[in-house]
Amino acid sequence: MSGRTEGGAVKCCLSQILLVCLAASALSLPTPAFAHASDRGHVLLLPTGYYLVGGAFAVAASFLVLALLPADQLGRFWRRRLPLFTLGDGARAALSLISFAGFASLIAAGFLGSRDPLSNPLPLVIWTLLWAGFTLLQGFLGDLWSWLNPWYGPVRLLSRLAGRGGEAAWRLPPWLGCWPAVVLFFAFAWFELIDPAPDDPTRLAWAAGLYWLFTLLAMLLFGYGAWARGGEFLTVFFSMVARFAPVVRDERGRLALCWPGAKLLTAAPLPASGVAFLLLALSSVSYDGLSKTFFWLGLFGINPLEFPGRTAVIGSGSFGLVLTFALLAAVFLLAVAVGQALAGGGHRLGKAAGLLVWSIVPIALAYHVAHYLTALLVDGQYALAALSDPFALGWNVFGTADMQIEAGIAAGAGSAWWLWNIQAGAIILGHLLAVLVAHGFAARLHPVPARAVLSQFPLTLLMIAYTVFGLWLLATPTVG
Repeated sequence: MSGRTEGGAVKCCLSQILLVCLAASALSLPTPAFAHASDRGHVLLLPTGYYLVGGAFAVAASFLVLALLPADQLGRFWRRRLPLFTLGDGARAALSLISFAGFASLIAAGFLGSRDPLSNPLPLVIWTLLWAGFTLLQGFLGDLWSWLNPWYGPVRLLSRLAGRGGEAAWRLPPWLGCWPAVVLFFAFAWFELIDPAPDDPTRLAWAAGLYWLFTLLAMLLFGYGAWARGGEFLTVFFSMVARFAPVVRDERGRLALCWPGAKLLTAAPLPASGVAFLLLALSSVSYDGLSKTFFWLGLFGINPLEFPGRTAVIGSGSFGLVLTFALLAAVFLLAVAVGQALAGGGHRLGKAAGLLVWSIVPIALAYHVAHYLTALLVDGQYALAALSDPFALGWNVFGTADMQIEAGIAAGAGSAWWLWNIQAGAIILGHLLAVLVAHGFAARLHPVPARAVLSQFPLTLLMIAYTVFGLWLLATPTVG
């Protein structure tokens, strides 16, 4: 059968699928659910059924539209660039050294400053400004972390003092990939989500300080570039997120604007370790939301209205973190395998999964926005105040020590309504962009349009299901 004939058959099937989706959405009745503001302080009844049906339908409709668009039009869309200016690397080492000085000051504040996590800048900077806020900057502005991380400058300085230049004492074996980063990211996620006191300034100062020292030694032994690409989990994570940004910088330092996600389509297939890393990044954020739901706590016989604290749920929390990753990985690989079997072409599962997993990046970024938005809005204010007086000595370095914290920005019926809509919109938009990116990779794997569409059908169903899951996480009652 020719590609033209296959395309006609697929379009006919797609039309039938579209009618089924329309019928399902017409028959679905909205059911009320709870949406909450920051710290779940306010409960607002929203017609969440409309959002669930609408979000699922939007992702499905985007798949159908892409299936009918000519591949050459999508290719021209992704390749568009708007040149800006050239940015050299001259200040990179200096900025990294300044970042290291700031990091060292935060570690000192963790040991010597206030014991209150909302008054000490270390937990506020790491959990709110770095993990919640800086991730969004990476996703929207590009790879700022390569300039601001606290290792590049010190490694370069120590290497010059030792007269080694950029030479590494040892080499990492190629088969290792980024498995060290996977292990370290899991440890980071466990510390953030399961550890009884990740916000304790002293405990966090020890963890962050020892990790910085461990990473410095690894970079001196294996080389900055090798360990940054395969072992330092923040660099691996931030570099993946930065591929979504609408700013591209070539090897000569020339900056240009592009469409969000366009850089993802130029990426090479990830090895198994890279696939695991991206899936772990998404599953850990998903589990963070799931672990606080009444549903999850009820599975272990815990009364959510009398939450016993983190110490009592270390076992179930660790199990849940591993289980969420395992389930997401299994379902993703199954969707890719079924898609490749439908399309034919003989592509190895490893190559297909290594390419298509890049479509996870927009979803992970969307979940990051939805999950950390309220914390960023409220705890970000506490961070600005704490940075002016890091050692609780009555300083006011930046003039923000006495600022009024506006917690009401994330409380009340009005705030809950617009926050929930922003979070729901981010999740739906993230999945729409993921479908768009995945379709671009499918075209690379299967030049025949009909085969590309067939290969994407199982993965699109997974994305629809994950859209509904994400919206449900926003709407269901939680502790917090």
